[in-house]
Amino acid sequence: MLGRINVHAHGNSGVRIEITQTLVELLNKGVTPFVCQKGSVGACGDLAPMSQIALLMMGEGQAYYKGKLMPAKEAMDKAKIPVPGLQARDGLATINGSNVLTAMSAIFLYDADRWLKQAEIAAAMSLEALKANMKPYTRLLHEVRGFKGAVRSAESINKIVSGGDLKEGRVKCKVQDAYSMRSTPQVIGAAHDALAYARSQVEIELNGVGDNPIFFPDKNMQLSGANFQGSPVAVPMDMAGYCITMVSILSERRLNRLNNPALSVGLPAFLTKGAGMFSGLMLSQYTADMQITEQKLLSTPASIMSIPAAADQEDFVSMGMNTAIKNLQILDNANGILGIEFMAAAQALDFRKEEYKFGHGTQKAKDVVRKYVDFLDIDRPLYKDHTVMKALVRSGEILDEVEKIIGRLDKY
Repeated sequence: MLGRINVHAHGNSGVRIEITQTLVELLNKGVTPFVCQKGSVGACGDLAPMSQIALLMMGEGQAYYKGKLMPAKEAMDKAKIPVPGLQARDGLATINGSNVLTAMSAIFLYDADRWLKQAEIAAAMSLEALKANMKPYTRLLHEVRGFKGAVRSAESINKIVSGGDLKEGRVKCKVQDAYSMRSTPQVIGAAHDALAYARSQVEIELNGVGDNPIFFPDKNMQLSGANFQGSPVAVPMDMAGYCITMVSILSERRLNRLNNPALSVGLPAFLTKGAGMFSGLMLSQYTADMQITEQKLLSTPASIMSIPAAADQEDFVSMGMNTAIKNLQILDNANGILGIEFMAAAQALDFRKEEYKFGHGTQKAKDVVRKYVDFLDIDRPLYKDHTVMKALVRSGEILDEVEKIIGRLDKY
C-alpha cells in the first residue's frame, strides 16, 4: 500500500486523491487488507493481490483490525475511514503495478543484509575454531582486485576476530586453508554486491511510476505501455535469492570441517567428547544439508518461467511473485543453516578456550549463543536447540550485540 501511495504521489496515475488518501488512512489507522499470497504472475502488476486491497475502496473484502479479521466495511467503520467508492480510472490505478512483489523484495533485502552480516560472524567463529590463516583477509589483497563486497566482507571478519591470538599471529596455522575458509570474503562479498544491485533496482521501482496507462497532464498526453512489468525487479531478486543459497552452502562446508576429525585441526570427532558412543553434532549436519537441498530447488530463477495468459495478450509475464515467495523460503532455511553453524562453532570454541584467546566479536557472539544453547556434554535431542538457534538468527540479536562491541559491520 505504501508503494502504491508513492506511485500516485507522482501525479501520473489519473486517480482521485480520495483513493490515495484512503490508502494512507488504512496504513495510519492499522487496517490491513486480507490478501492471498498466491495468484500474481507479476505482469499487468500484481493484479490478483492488489485487487484484494482495492476491494476496500468499495467497502468489500476482508481486513485485519486490532489483530482480528473481519469484513472490510466493519474494519473501516471501526477505524472511522470512509469508503470512497470507485470512479473512472480509480480501480486500475489502485491495482496496476508490481507493488506486492516489490514490497516483499524490499523486506527480504533488509533481512538478507542482516543475515549476511551474521554469516560473517559465524564464519569468524569457525575460522578461529579451525585455526585459520588470516592473511587471506588482508584488505590490500581484496583492494587490488577491486570488488567492494569482498573488501567489505574481509574487513568485517577482521573486525570480529580483532584482539584474538589468531589475528595477532600467536596461533600456528597452515600456509593455505581450504576454499570454504580462504574464499569467504570473495563469496560473501559477491553476495553483498548482488544485493546492492538488487536494492538499487527495488529502490527505483519503489520511487517510480509503475502503472498503466500513464498520464502527463503538463503535456496533455496519455501513454499506454507496460510499466507494470515485474521483470526489472524479478531478475535481480532471483540473483539475490540464489546468493543467499550460495553463502549457506559455504556455511555448511565450514560446519563439515568442524565435525570431521580429519579436517578440524585437532577438534574431537563430531564435536563430542565421546565420539563412537555419542553422535555429537553429526545429525545437526543432516538438518543443515536437508535445508540446503531445499534452497537449491528454490534457487532456479522464476523470471524465466513465463506462461502466457489472458488469451495470449499477456504472452510474457515476469513471475516475480514466485521469486518473492521463494526468496522468503530460501531465507527461512538460511536462518536454520546458519543457526547450526553458530551452534557448532560455539561448541568448537569451548574445546579451544584453554588454548588461546578469541577475538572480541567472536567471544561476544559465543556468549550470546550460550545464553540460549548449552554446551553439548552428552547427547540430547537437538531439535529444540536447532529451532532456538534459527529464531536467534532471525532476531538478529547476535549481530546487534557484536556490533555494540566492534562497531557497524558495513562500515569499512
